[in-house]
Amino acid sequence: MPELPDLEIYREALTRRFVGAPLVQIRLGSPFVLRSVKPPLDQVRGRRVVSIRRIGKRIVWDLEGEIFAVVHLMIAGRFHEKPRGAKLAQRGGLAAFDGERTSVHLTEAGSQRRAWLRMVQGEEALRDLDPGGVEPIGLSQTAFAAALTRENRTLKRALTDPRLFAGIGNSYSDEILHRARLSPFARTGELAAEKIARLHTAVDQTLTEATERIRREVGDSFPEKVTAFRPDMAVHGRFGLPCPVCGTSIQRVVYAQNEANYCPTCQTDGKLLADRALSQLLRGDWPKTLEELEERKRSLATSSPSAESG
Repeated sequence: MPELPDLEIYREALTRRFVGAPLVQIRLGSPFVLRSVKPPLDQVRGRRVVSIRRIGKRIVWDLEGEIFAVVHLMIAGRFHEKPRGAKLAQRGGLAAFDGERTSVHLTEAGSQRRAWLRMVQGEEALRDLDPGGVEPIGLSQTAFAAALTRENRTLKRALTDPRLFAGIGNSYSDEILHRARLSPFARTGELAAEKIARLHTAVDQTLTEATERIRREVGDSFPEKVTAFRPDMAVHGRFGLPCPVCGTSIQRVVYAQNEANYCPTCQTDGKLLADRALSQLLRGDWPKTLEELEERKRSLATSSPSAESG
C-alpha cells in the first residue's frame, strides 16, 4: 500500500500537472470503483482544479465549487501518467483523470477491487472521509505522545492506525521502529518518556528522509515505481537478510494479512518474537534466541522424511 512518502510525491506530481487548469473529465474503466454518485460524475467537466490534497492515505482532487474527487489506492492501486485521451487498460484500468495536456490513470493490480473513487460536495462531507489521524511530519513531541498513548496498543498497531497517525502503514512502521530501536509489540501504555521521544524523532526523520529521497529520484517526472519494498529499507521486506546496523538476520512475525519485520539485536534485546506459522511448525515450542531458532530449524531439516530419504 502506498504510504505517506509516495503519496506526497503523487500529490506534488498531480499538482504540477493539473492545478489551475480545468479537469476535462473523469472516465471510468470499471463501474465498481465509483462508490458514490452525489454529485454526479459529469459535474467535474470543465471545472478548474483548485488543489490536490492528501488526507491520510487519500488523494483529493479539489475542484471549484467545492466538488471533491477522493481516491483511496488501498493496497494495489497506483497512478500512471498517459497521453491525454489514452484508452484505459482492459485489465486493471479503473479510471482516468483527463486534463488539458495529459491524463492520469488509476489502476489496480490483482483480481480484488479495493481501490475506490468517491465524489463528495462540500468541506463537511470531505471531513467525513478523514479518519482523523494527525500528520506525523513536523508534529510536536507533546502532540505525538498524546496520539500514541490515546489507547494501550502495540507500537506497530498504533503507528498504522489511521485514527491516530496519517499515512503510516506496514512498510514505514517497520522502518520507524527499527530506527527507534523498539519492539513492534511493545505496549504504548508502558513506554517510558525517553522511548516515546526516541520514537517521535524516528517517525519524523524516517518519513522526511524517505519523502526527500523519492522526490530527488522522481524529479519533474511522474512517479511510476511506487512500491512497498525499496532496496534502501533497513528491515521491511528483508526477512533473512542481515541488519544494516548490526548484521543480525532480520526476522518477521506474520499475523492476519500483515507482518512485522524487525532485528532481534537492535529491537528486542536478542529475543525472538513468536511467529504463528513457524510456531505451529515447531509445535508451539518457540525458541527464545536466534541461535536456538537456527538450531531448531537444523534439527527439523535433518529429521524430515525428505532428509532421511536423501
